[in-house]
Amino acid sequence: MEEMIRTFAIGPADVEKIAAEPNDPHHHDYEELIIGREGTLEHFIDFRSETIAAPFVSFVTKGKVHRVRPGLQEGRCDMRVVRFRSEFIPETIFQLYSLFHGQAQMPLEAGRSLDRLCAIAGMMADELEQPTPDLAVVRQLLGTLFTLLRSMHRERPPDAETGSLASGHNETFRHFLEILEENFRQPHDVEFYASQLFMSVRNLNLITQSILQQSVSRIVETRKLIEAKNLLISTDKPIAEIGFELGYEENSYFTRVFKKNTGQTPTEFREEMRRLVG
Repeated sequence: MEEMIRTFAIGPADVEKIAAEPNDPHHHDYEELIIGREGTLEHFIDFRSETIAAPFVSFVTKGKVHRVRPGLQEGRCDMRVVRFRSEFIPETIFQLYSLFHGQAQMPLEAGRSLDRLCAIAGMMADELEQPTPDLAVVRQLLGTLFTLLRSMHRERPPDAETGSLASGHNETFRHFLEILEENFRQPHDVEFYASQLFMSVRNLNLITQSILQQSVSRIVETRKLIEAKNLLISTDKPIAEIGFELGYEENSYFTRVFKKNTGQTPTEFREEMRRLVG
């Protein structure tokens, strides 16, 4: 996906079209949020398949292998899909990871909260359909949508998550992400994060692997690179200064890490994004 963010609706006609097309398990280089007001969603993710009926919210992190198949509910389907690049809103994307790591779907109840989610998604779509959309407005709306999702998640009953062991791992993972958000700009190693959680590196890696299928070091590096992309897009800071801000003491090392993970140098990425954003 070349755009920073894209939204589109899924209705009854789209359900038939998607059902007629090849739809193998796949992964993509963007984050995907689906708000379902009506219809059903068959979702294959984490090597299992689940069908959920609307209303619901579904979130898929970049890189996860999955497959979604929307379906009709009494002949109706009304869903809004929001696809966005993680660097579009780096300060909150990992909060979504912490909300949805246990399961990709969050069932909802019809009512005010669902209406507000749909209204915000609608405002984002309206802005993006303008001849010259204001991405700053869209970013604020997306951040508001995330805030509402966090509020709705807190209101869920305590037994909504299954298994005491899984629940303990979930809490540790959330705490890890909180510590990461406060410290990712510093050149801390994995031992630092493990010590902050009073556990061994091995156990912390087991938790992050089971939840996000990534090592601690990979998650830390991903967070740094998301912020690097954000700074490359939103500021005119020199490449070396951005790298230094994120704990890379040598500009050449920062450039190597960036290119290894993105396929582009920081300069190439900045130039491409400025062409796309305008």
